[in-house]
Amino acid sequence: MENDKLGRYEIVAELGKGAMGTVYRAVDPQLGRAVAIKTINLSTDTDDMAEYEARFYQEARAAGGLNHPSIVTIYDIGRTGNIAYLAMELLEGKELRTLMMPGVPMAVSVAVDTAIQIAEGLAYAHRSGVVHRDIKPANIMILREGQVKITDFGIAHMRSAEVRTQTGVVLGSPKYMSPEQVLGKRAEPGSDIFSLGIILYEMLTGQAPFVGAEINAIMFQIVNLAPPAPSSVNPAAPEMLDFIVAKALAKSLDERYSNARQLADDLRECAAQIKTASNLSLSPAPLRQAELSKIDVFATTQLLAHSYPHARQGDGADEIIDPTANLGLSKVFDSAEATRKLAVQTGMAEDSWAHARTQSLQVNETGVHGSVIGGTLSHHVAPSFGARNDGWNARDRTVFTLGVGVATILAAAIVLL
Repeated sequence: MENDKLGRYEIVAELGKGAMGTVYRAVDPQLGRAVAIKTINLSTDTDDMAEYEARFYQEARAAGGLNHPSIVTIYDIGRTGNIAYLAMELLEGKELRTLMMPGVPMAVSVAVDTAIQIAEGLAYAHRSGVVHRDIKPANIMILREGQVKITDFGIAHMRSAEVRTQTGVVLGSPKYMSPEQVLGKRAEPGSDIFSLGIILYEMLTGQAPFVGAEINAIMFQIVNLAPPAPSSVNPAAPEMLDFIVAKALAKSLDERYSNARQLADDLRECAAQIKTASNLSLSPAPLRQAELSKIDVFATTQLLAHSYPHARQGDGADEIIDPTANLGLSKVFDSAEATRKLAVQTGMAEDSWAHARTQSLQVNETGVHGSVIGGTLSHHVAPSFGARNDGWNARDRTVFTLGVGVATILAAAIVLL
């Protein structure tokens, strides 16, 4: 740089330095506007540098077309000597990573509001055809009043410090990669959603959902393992967030949120319920099914436990589980019918059920109601044991009572076996 200038921009101070370049505070003399200048050093003699430069310009132009409150604004792009640079909005705030303390969850309302703004920014970018590829706390700026700005759109994947596959495809930051990125597949909008799900989980619990001493261990967990639900780690996190995080962290793209707008809508509904519950000093009520965009609250709890499709072929392939297997009485068990069968076998059918039919005809007059089984009235109405002048003697009552009890026990045993 000559005379502390990059293009027409006058360098004022250095804001930070990375492996590939430096970020400066500068001034645009033509507009009198303070800007941030991010540089990429192209002087390194590597075979990949030409490709990096081409990607830099291509992706910078794409990101430069984005105009959203939650996305940093790019003003200009240029090159001076071996330094390519971006002139962008100067942000006064802190990176999200500096606000996330290990082992210390953020306030739930703050975490949800931050995630809402990130999701809205991603939804806009995805509609514009831009996928970030490297959503992580270091690329999220929090301004003084809590406003969120997503930075490094479309160019973060060029950093030399990032993880690569054997084919040289840049994947992103290991802790925040999606399963498809780990497996070397193309990053999709759903990949950004998965990364946001990791950030949300970390904000809510104070710990990353996938951790390991080595990169390979983290990658294995991302593809195969499920973290505990946020509410089990942080009791202050309402159960409704378990469903949202589970859908954002679904291993399969088909089970994940189909777009970031749906995620933002669910988070906004969640925030509204948290605020209402806080005003009433009550715990947030469970989120109703109709209030979540296409979330099956019964199935979603299983999403975290699914491995990425085809990632672990052969596991349990021969195992057959009967989905109807259960313990306890059958939902269609009719105790009255079982009693009738037992009465037939014991020779009491004619006497006991003759009286039973007589009593069933008197239901409307005596006010006796039938047993409700599976939500419907039983076909048989048991005799009233409250009236003493019903024509039954003590022996009849005793035999009938014992018959009902034995029938119920036998039927239950048959179902359990």
